[in-house]
Amino acid sequence: MYSKLFAASTYGIDAFIVEIETHLDSALPAFSVVGLPDSTVRESRDRVTAAIKNTGYTFPSKRITVNLAPADIKKEGSAFDLPIALGILASLELLMPDEEKYSPEHPDYKHAPYISDTIILGELSLEGTLRPIHGCLSIALKAKADGYKRLLVPKINASEGALVDGIDVIPIENLKDAIDYLNGDKEIAPCIVDKVKLFENKSITGVDFADVKGQAAVKRAIEIAAAGGHNILLIGPPGSGKTMLAKRIPTILPPLTLDEALETTKIHSVAGLLSNNEALITTRPFRAPHHTISDAALIGGGVSKIKPGEISLAHHGVLFLDELPEFAKNVLEVLRQPLEDKFIAISRTKMSIEYPANFMLVCSMNPCPCGHYGDKNKACTCRPQQIQNYLSKISGPLLDRIDIHVDVQAVDFNSMSNAAPAESSEKIRERVVATRQIQIERFKEINAAITKELTGNSVNAQSNQYKTGFIYKNADMPAKLIREFCQLNQASQKILSNAMDKLGLSARAHDKILKVARTIADLEKSPDILEKHILEAIQFRGLDQKYWGE
Repeated sequence: MYSKLFAASTYGIDAFIVEIETHLDSALPAFSVVGLPDSTVRESRDRVTAAIKNTGYTFPSKRITVNLAPADIKKEGSAFDLPIALGILASLELLMPDEEKYSPEHPDYKHAPYISDTIILGELSLEGTLRPIHGCLSIALKAKADGYKRLLVPKINASEGALVDGIDVIPIENLKDAIDYLNGDKEIAPCIVDKVKLFENKSITGVDFADVKGQAAVKRAIEIAAAGGHNILLIGPPGSGKTMLAKRIPTILPPLTLDEALETTKIHSVAGLLSNNEALITTRPFRAPHHTISDAALIGGGVSKIKPGEISLAHHGVLFLDELPEFAKNVLEVLRQPLEDKFIAISRTKMSIEYPANFMLVCSMNPCPCGHYGDKNKACTCRPQQIQNYLSKISGPLLDRIDIHVDVQAVDFNSMSNAAPAESSEKIRERVVATRQIQIERFKEINAAITKELTGNSVNAQSNQYKTGFIYKNADMPAKLIREFCQLNQASQKILSNAMDKLGLSARAHDKILKVARTIADLEKSPDILEKHILEAIQFRGLDQKYWGE
């Protein structure tokens, strides 16, 4: 007795289809699962046995062999419980085979969907009810791309899978529901999600730049960083408002597009971080890991399963590293490559997985152990060697990858006591959104050409967007586009040349200055980079000399 049906699993943020082959014979009772299952999949034998019995069916006293194909890829997770259980029941002829089902055009049509064009997923409890799974969105995208017509998933995951148009996502509550649906004895309507409604009223509440008194220069730098997607470093004494300012950056960032939201949701779904009532992440992530984090937790990794790290969970959002020198140096150094490549490749002995990591890095730090080096109001008590050792925890190559460096001084009494309201996040966000729109139009033709070069499969183009070179903001520009869109007049070239010589800036810093200057010009809706724009961009590199150059 033999049956075959289809499930799926994830590899990175993408999915692959798994054939569930089940064979029953009359040898001594046994139950084995082959095809590189991990311990969770192997444990499914006990869950499946109990679920079948508690659903009212007799578990066969036969030798049961379940093969998960392709057999050379490791299968992980508990989502194979439901298809394994249904495979056993199909082998017992308790599920109607496809050849006995009529097509919709047949006069005696019975509404019984074909198993051969259905992907089945779900973790079983011992009583036969279904628990949620991870990676449903990625699996729905893969199922659609491979031509499957429907997806059977736990009811709690249905709205996530239904984000994908062109495939029916059937919400299942228990094993009996799945059996009755596949036999045509029960009709279950596909889940429907209004994606537009999910984005309504999703603005970040609770914090606002209107709460921040003074710090006009710092707010200006943050606005520029948000407008161009630039990395930013805030340096200043304790209590000057660095963390307060950083936590308000998400309130001025542009809203997520649907493509960005889907890609972000895929990462969080694979990581198992979507809440039960959350189908789609509609606000930009803000991740703020503690400084005791390990390098594997920051970039991703693991022993039995490679999971996305904080840099991937911050994809299309903000990664905030508070008290930057307190992070272990090896942890900070692993940021260098993903800051350049916008994705992270994690390699282990038996596998290599890539996760997207296009995030805006926001860092804050004190200038010395006591925090008052360079403070106008309080003298520093640190020895020169202590200051040097503290600052040396931030390497030159990492500092070079941060576009904007800002000195944050303590707010004076007059600014604190000023009753006039500061500019709100909403007002700043309007300017940021308008500036990002200029950049989208600038790179529109380039992105269209990239899309044309892809395979033509819109699903694959969407899932691999982080690797195909799409450019939506100034910070993403490669050297070729910097030369095209950041051209300087003779006066500006001379200013930048003098700054390079005086400050000893690297070629990377040169490109960062041009990108920031382009963003400043965009904020003013200027088609050309003027002298004032390049001067303002250069001043954001002065702290290299103030703190690290001495």
